[in-house]
Amino acid sequence: MKYPASRRTRDAWIVAQRGERETLDPWRPYAYSVEPERAASGEVVDVATIFLTNRECPWRCLMCDLWRHTLTESVPMGAIPTQIDYALGRLPPARHVKLYNAGSYFDPRAIPPEDDVEVARRLTQYEYITVESHPALIADRCWRFQELLAGSLEVAMGLETVHPEALAKLNKGMTLEQFAAAAEALQRHGIALRAFVLLQPPFVPPEEAVRWAVRSLEFAFDCGATACTVIPTRAGNGALDELARAGSFSEPTLDQLEEAVEQGLALGRGRVFADLWDLERFSQGDACFAARRERLEGMNLSQQIVTRQEYDCIIDRSEDGA
Repeated sequence: MKYPASRRTRDAWIVAQRGERETLDPWRPYAYSVEPERAASGEVVDVATIFLTNRECPWRCLMCDLWRHTLTESVPMGAIPTQIDYALGRLPPARHVKLYNAGSYFDPRAIPPEDDVEVARRLTQYEYITVESHPALIADRCWRFQELLAGSLEVAMGLETVHPEALAKLNKGMTLEQFAAAAEALQRHGIALRAFVLLQPPFVPPEEAVRWAVRSLEFAFDCGATACTVIPTRAGNGALDELARAGSFSEPTLDQLEEAVEQGLALGRGRVFADLWDLERFSQGDACFAARRERLEGMNLSQQIVTRQEYDCIIDRSEDGA
C-alpha cells in the first residue's frame, strides 16, 4: 500500500480503516481511577484521573485509538460537570486530578466553554489540575481557565516524536515549531507542561526507536516540560495494523521501553514515566514480565533507575541476546 500524501486524503484513509466505536453516555465519564504518581515536589501523591466522554478530536492522528471512546456530536452544556460529579462521587480522595478527554480540553466542540466555571468549582480541593490539549488550542481559553482554578494548572501536549519524517506522516497537524511556541506561551503564563512521547511510532525503524524517543524527551525538556510520559505505540486502531502489514510499523518491545525510560531518567532533566497500560502485550511472553512491570512501576514512582540485577529472573538477559 502507499500511504496517502496529503492531509485530506490521510484523514479519509485513517477513518476508513477504523472499526466500531464504543456506545457511550454523554452524562457519564467512560472511565475513572486513582493512582499514585511522583509529583514535581518529589512527593508521591494520589492522582484522580477522569476520562471524560465528549465529541471526537478534530485531528485524525495516524496512531490514535482514543476515538473509540468519543461521541460523534458535542455533549450538552452541563454534561461535563455532571460527569465529573459522577466520578468524584465514586473515587477516594486525591491531591491531584487529571481531566483527560481523548482530545483537547480547550476544543469548544468537545468541552463547552460555558462549563468551565462549573468544572473549576468542582476541582477546588485539588492542588494540581492537568488537562490535555493540542498545541493549536493553547490560547485565551487556557488562560481564563487557569484564573478560575484554585490549584495549579498543567497542560499535557502530545509531542509524539521529533523524527522529521514520522512526525509529518502522523497527520497530527503540528510542527515542532508550533509545539515549542505553545510551550513558551504556557511558560509565560506560569502553566506547567507535560509531554507525551511515542516509542516506535510508524516510519521510525525499530533499531532507531529508543534513540528517537530519547531525542524527543530532550526536545520536550528543552521546551520546559517538567514531566514526560513514554508511550509504546500500539496497533489495533486499523490504520497501524494496515501499516504493519505493509512493513511500515511494528510494535516496540518491553526491552525498548525499559531502555528508553532508563535513558530518559539518566538525562536528569525532569520526570520520565513509562505508560504501563496494556503493558503485557509488549512482553513477548517473557516469564519475567511481572518483575519487569514492577521495576517500571518502581522507576515511575522513585524517578530513579532501578537496576535489573535486583530481579533474579532478568540478571542474565544480556547473555541470551535479549
